[in-house]
Amino acid sequence: MPVPIVSQVFTEGLDSVPFLYPVLKALPWLALLYVVKRFFSGASNTSERNMHGKVVMVTGGTSGVGQAVTQELAQRGAQIVLLTQHALSDPFIVEYIDDLRTETGNQLVTAEQVDLASLHSIRTFATKWIDNAPPRRLDVVILCASTLTPRGSEIKSTAGEGVEVNWMVNYLANFHLLSILSPALRAQPPDRDVRILFGTCNSYMAGDLSHITSNSPPQPTKKPSKRAPNSKPASPGTFSPSNAHATSKLALTTFALAFQKHLSSYKRPDNFPPNSKVLLVDPGMCRTPGTRRYLTFGSLVGLLLYLLFYPIWWMVLKSPTAGAQSFLFAAMEERFTRSEGGVLIKECDERGLGRVEECTDEECQRLLWGYSEQMVQEAEKRGAAFRAKGKKEKEERKEEVVAEEEVREYKEKVGKKEGGKKEGSRRSRKVG
Repeated sequence: MPVPIVSQVFTEGLDSVPFLYPVLKALPWLALLYVVKRFFSGASNTSERNMHGKVVMVTGGTSGVGQAVTQELAQRGAQIVLLTQHALSDPFIVEYIDDLRTETGNQLVTAEQVDLASLHSIRTFATKWIDNAPPRRLDVVILCASTLTPRGSEIKSTAGEGVEVNWMVNYLANFHLLSILSPALRAQPPDRDVRILFGTCNSYMAGDLSHITSNSPPQPTKKPSKRAPNSKPASPGTFSPSNAHATSKLALTTFALAFQKHLSSYKRPDNFPPNSKVLLVDPGMCRTPGTRRYLTFGSLVGLLLYLLFYPIWWMVLKSPTAGAQSFLFAAMEERFTRSEGGVLIKECDERGLGRVEECTDEECQRLLWGYSEQMVQEAEKRGAAFRAKGKKEKEERKEEVVAEEEVREYKEKVGKKEGGKKEGSRRSRKVG
């Protein structure tokens, strides 16, 4: 016990207590590690809000920061609607929801299958959501889903619709989803505090939207190569694994501010002021699957190095729970009820937005909005043609299988197999 040990030190000296010197030497280092860990863990949310009865829609809520946000809000009694790419009968999502309900004691946790890599899937869900009278309740929309192509990898596009994956999941899916849900958000009662939280990160500072603002189409790079020291930088509007993620986040930031203007410009029939707020949230660098994929370059060698240096990552990177604090602050802080929205939240506090002149420029926002609408239309046409082709091929294969089955049944009926007489027939028995 501490008291006898202290008494022994005073009566018999330090040497009488075994291993006391090593412990005293280690204490300053342990204290330093604790301070460093606390520093990199960031701020904690101290705001509280009654979340019982509030409907919260979450993307990316099955892993990383999104999972931590979902669990925290479910514990506070919110009704959670998870948008997941998994089929609702998938054992993973069934077990995940059961565990979440059990851990939080909240049975109001449901899921909807929405593949953010498919505009058709998003439209199917969103149109079904808004096709309701009166409009369904929706208090908070949290957009946590994100993807990242590792450096050195080739650019990938979504199947059928042909949209670059980073651009699709990080930006265009959110644009498409909110564009359709916009009437449901604006139709919420005037006493309801509606918030839309966009997950972003500092990478948007390196984004490039010149291929949109200059009306020149981007040129995808098929095989990224290392630039020579004296070579010129990549031309604006060129998609590559190194800037695709940053460009998608810059587009998301610009759209978020434009969407706030879109919501605020709506004149309600009851003449009450708009009650929907857009908030940008930067959770910081966290130990999530996306960060791990970025640090490991998507390779086994990189994963091995990541595991070897894991103590460093554990020290300097936030846990998903620590990263969720800014989202919780944005969802529950009281002062945002009276805010006009369009602010950036980082470390549970309002921060200045980088590249603010570009992100708030109305002409840039208009061009991005029009470019996105046109891209959605063209991608949905390609997706419809792809699905029609797949359906036709499936029907043709089905017809071929049916025809083969009919031929097989006919051969069995007449006693033939592969053109010969069936063994054991009447004629063969007679000859025998």
